[in-house]
Amino acid sequence: MSADHLVHVSVRTAYVEEQSDPEHGRYVFAYTITIRNEGSVGAKLLTRHWLITDANGQVQEVQGEGVVGEQPHLQPGEAFEYTSGTIIRTPVGSMRGSYRMIGDDGVQFHADIPAFSLAVPRTLH
Repeated sequence: MSADHLVHVSVRTAYVEEQSDPEHGRYVFAYTITIRNEGSVGAKLLTRHWLITDANGQVQEVQGEGVVGEQPHLQPGEAFEYTSGTIIRTPVGSMRGSYRMIGDDGVQFHADIPAFSLAVPRTLH
């Protein structure tokens, strides 16, 4: 990825206790993503690709257009934030993925989403 096409992704997670049902293997997590265009060219988010893994090694793959029904266009220096959620069968898991972007110059590139943990509070030490 060149300096023209540089997108930084940061993540915050939260366990959603009121929607979870541990007795039935349902652990709900919310995640807030901030996508910041740190490049010198405007860029539009086209698609998302997620790999969601629980503690049993079960992987859910999620692909689709945009995020939360939008395909944000970010000028250099701009950021877009959204919150979404996922459900896994164990109290601990992880997510990672990427966004496919297209620069205003027509160049397509991927913005990697580094792996992050999903964990019920007080499960990881």
